[in-house]
Amino acid sequence: MDLTLEKKYQLLLDISHKVRDTLDLDEIMEHLLDTVKTVLDYDAAGIFVLNQDLVRGRHESTLGMIAGIARRGFDHNPPEEDDMLMHGQGITGYVIQNCQSVVVTDVRLDPRYVQGRRATLSEITVPIIRNERAIGALNLESDRLSVYTPEDVEVLQFFADAAAISIEKAMLHKQLLEQELIGRQLETAQEVQFNLLPHSSPNLSGYDIAGVCIPTDKIGGDYFDYIPLSNNRLGLAVADVSGHGIPAALVMTAFRALLRTKALGRSRPANIANTIDQLLPEFTGNNHFVTVLYAVLEGPSGNLTYISCGHPPPLLLRANGEVEKLNCHNPALGIFQNLHFSDEETILAAGDILVLYTDGVIELMNQQNESFGIKRLVHVIQENQQLAAADLILKVIRATSAFSDDYGFLDDFTLVIVRRENVQ
Repeated sequence: MDLTLEKKYQLLLDISHKVRDTLDLDEIMEHLLDTVKTVLDYDAAGIFVLNQDLVRGRHESTLGMIAGIARRGFDHNPPEEDDMLMHGQGITGYVIQNCQSVVVTDVRLDPRYVQGRRATLSEITVPIIRNERAIGALNLESDRLSVYTPEDVEVLQFFADAAAISIEKAMLHKQLLEQELIGRQLETAQEVQFNLLPHSSPNLSGYDIAGVCIPTDKIGGDYFDYIPLSNNRLGLAVADVSGHGIPAALVMTAFRALLRTKALGRSRPANIANTIDQLLPEFTGNNHFVTVLYAVLEGPSGNLTYISCGHPPPLLLRANGEVEKLNCHNPALGIFQNLHFSDEETILAAGDILVLYTDGVIELMNQQNESFGIKRLVHVIQENQQLAAADLILKVIRATSAFSDDYGFLDDFTLVIVRRENVQ
């Protein structure tokens, strides 16, 4: 079928009139199928719009190849359940991938054809093109042989070209709406995670305690906590979940709940670690692990019972200038089952400073590819050991920022400082 200039003009006006006031992709595709029907008859038809990540060359997208679909005359499974459509197989996939039209007079003889409906005998498919790249395809099917001709390609391509701009704008609009939704969800998750961290220092007589958690992304996988216990004891926790973003934050939330529940008893840190190690895979599905330093501080005596599970060792800066690494070698939680965890003990004397941290503090890099390291961390604290715990943390943050030339933290940054005050 040939289209006169007058007919093309009239169809173009018709398409423009129907789609100009909408950014809804489904509406645009339905209007296009209606208009095509007035010129080229079909028993089944479909418009398939390519995932925008693939249009932009981001082939690592986890979504299917097809992001938007409008269909007529198909009576089987919904398109989102059709693996052939969602991954661009068959003639439609060929047209999109090669950006060229196809006319099939007998689909039974074409090896590219994947059956979408039993009655189909002939088919025509053209690419929907923007900026010399296929962003989708327009497909017509007939229950009769040899219905479509090469001349019909020009007609169908005219419809595809006329609608291409509107389809692209609708896809971009849809993508913006999805990004806004994700942004709102991230803000909610960030608020929830913020509320799970301590908002003030704990009240433990004779001690000055402060902590901070600076996530690299809006939400992170680091965690610290103060857990009030009976008999003037305080639980101290610093943990780091593998990975970043929402998955790590979800695991952190589950870990926090487990730790707080188990810590409220009088179990030793080793027993708590044993229990959490068994339970954690139920929440993580073996996809994440947690490194943690958990300690129980007895206020009056200064006795500290601690366990480190795959975590950087705490630092104990003695009042006399000595520095101790509180090594306690256990594997991270959530990796191995049926292990026996062990804890250790020490004493915090008057004037001592305990430093708990995640690897984001010491592994921060500068432009010379040097890490900040434990030595620099110790030096900053020793140079400012007369300051309050909160001021010490500010000094460390400033020192690490200066060290990295204000490049920013590439990993979540968590630091807790406990100072036992001198007896008056």
